[in-house]
Amino acid sequence: MESQRYSDEDLQEFKELIMKKLELAKADYNQIMDTLTGRTSNNVDDTSPTYKALEEGSLTQSKEELTTMAARQQKFIQGLQAALVRIENKTYGVCRVTGKLIPKERLRAVPHATLSIEAKNMRDHK
Repeated sequence: MESQRYSDEDLQEFKELIMKKLELAKADYNQIMDTLTGRTSNNVDDTSPTYKALEEGSLTQSKEELTTMAARQQKFIQGLQAALVRIENKTYGVCRVTGKLIPKERLRAVPHATLSIEAKNMRDHK
């Protein structure tokens, strides 16, 4: 049985979408890391008294939150990079459980998805 797959045109469209998301995700990650490591530039916001109070009052909590955000962002970037590999292999958009095509709407919303909603629901109900 021939496995279903998206056309090269569809794959190209998804590749462009993923590349844009990847670029933004990397920029966000770098921004988080800059904040975490204190490499941010001293812009005008730093002189704002409100900003200072927030900065001093929640520094520890912020570091934890930033670390969590950075880890999440890194996982997202890895997911997008893996999706690009699947595009190259022409296996992108195929559910790894059911083998059916994941609907385009889902892939546009979650471009690194490897499960159809059907498979995700089956997994979540176990």
